[in-house]
Amino acid sequence: MLYLLVTLLKIFSIVLPLLISVAFFTVAERKVMSSAQRRKGPNVVGMFGLLQAMADGLKLFLKESILPSRAELVIFVVAPVLTFSLALLAWAVIPLSCSSVFADLNLGVLYLFAVSSLGIYGIIMSGWSSNSKYALLGGLRSAAQMVSYEVSIGLILVCVLICVGSFNLNVIVESQEFIWYVIPMYPLAFLFFVSGLAETNRPPFDLPEAEGELVAGYNVEYSSMGFALFFLGEYGNILLMSAVISTLFLGGWQPIPLLGMFCANPVISFVLKLLFFSFLFLWVRVSFPRYRYDQLMQLGWKVFIPISLSWVVAVSGILVGFDCLY
Repeated sequence: MLYLLVTLLKIFSIVLPLLISVAFFTVAERKVMSSAQRRKGPNVVGMFGLLQAMADGLKLFLKESILPSRAELVIFVVAPVLTFSLALLAWAVIPLSCSSVFADLNLGVLYLFAVSSLGIYGIIMSGWSSNSKYALLGGLRSAAQMVSYEVSIGLILVCVLICVGSFNLNVIVESQEFIWYVIPMYPLAFLFFVSGLAETNRPPFDLPEAEGELVAGYNVEYSSMGFALFFLGEYGNILLMSAVISTLFLGGWQPIPLLGMFCANPVISFVLKLLFFSFLFLWVRVSFPRYRYDQLMQLGWKVFIPISLSWVVAVSGILVGFDCLY
């Protein structure tokens, strides 16, 4: 009983801050966009508009949940719950510090990759079960896009794993004590970030939600809490992708060299890196136009995958040549 209580407390200690972070991240996005576009943004609800997320959540909670008459109701209801749940489950192996990790798995990278890959099913289920051509096309687009860029993400992960010799995320962080992997593998870090944009369906790769062609994409038939769960899942995945990039390439909870005395706490160091990449997600949205779908797929299959595959060969060759491959 005590073990169950401790486990529940650990779960809530991860989930509650994450949900609060997602809520305020939506406000931060609107603030960054308004600043870039020289307008005010949310500034009415609460001080500086900080409570706008609470007002939006209350509005969605109180709205009527509409179920299409010809939809596959069970799958239609389960799809947003699955998408949101997977966005939370992946955080179980993210190390906030050496000891602050829910499950310090030796196969943490495989767990992370498996859980993120399952997110495709929630989107496919929502697009098909809605019995709408717009939703189905949005779901198919999103699935093809996510599968394509997961290949390049997987090859980039292989490069990091070859250098470390372990699938444990804490070991990956500890191996960057003297040099972060972003320095010797800067092109891979850039490719991983851009692939993360496509994986989370964020601009300039937000083709599944292209309002001009598909009205709203796979979630066009959803309202109330169904739409809110997709919304929370998307922003949760943005924070997750920022955390993964920070862990793999920026030393995770390792201190920031120039700010060592100001962020000696490893959790603070990790959060600062996460906020940096989260800001980059927002900055890209207001800076770059949307890709065409054929350009998106060509970029993934004809550019990212060949480059990342060549890096796997190069990194392996260098380590074998210097006789330091595990």
